[in-house]
Amino acid sequence: MELLLGCGNNRSKKIHFKGIPEEWCELVTLDWDESVDPHVVHDLHNIPYPFDDDQFDEIHAYEVLEHCGTQGDWRFFFNQFQEFWRILKPGGFVIGSCPMWDSPWAWGDPGHTRIIAPESLIFLSQKEYEQVGKTAMTDYRPWYQGDFELFQKQEVDHSFAFVLRALK
Repeated sequence: MELLLGCGNNRSKKIHFKGIPEEWCELVTLDWDESVDPHVVHDLHNIPYPFDDDQFDEIHAYEVLEHCGTQGDWRFFFNQFQEFWRILKPGGFVIGSCPMWDSPWAWGDPGHTRIIAPESLIFLSQKEYEQVGKTAMTDYRPWYQGDFELFQKQEVDHSFAFVLRALK
């Protein structure tokens, strides 16, 4: 079962990485705009999301996460990814894309409120916290209990695509 966040009027599976099926199996769509006829009408700023624990194999977020939260709001950042972790099955994937920090769209779109960069995703891996005390890495473990590994990433033409795997 897959979840497409911020589906809008497009239901295409846009990112294909090795090891992830190319077609939808059992798609659930979510958007805050009921006029695009999603299965679930919900604002991504409102956590928790209306889904059961361990419900999805994949969560897709194409050009949507940069519209959620604000740059520097680490609480929302971790709450949102903790929520993704909660609703993913063990080994499930978050598959996303967003503009790179140097894209003209990154801050040019008035609706963009944060940047998701490859370096941001380091903080979602519990293993990476081995650096605490050795580097300048901030320790967010008291607030973040989820765990993802960066499975794949791609940076092309000012766009960043990534696949995170939920470790449970």
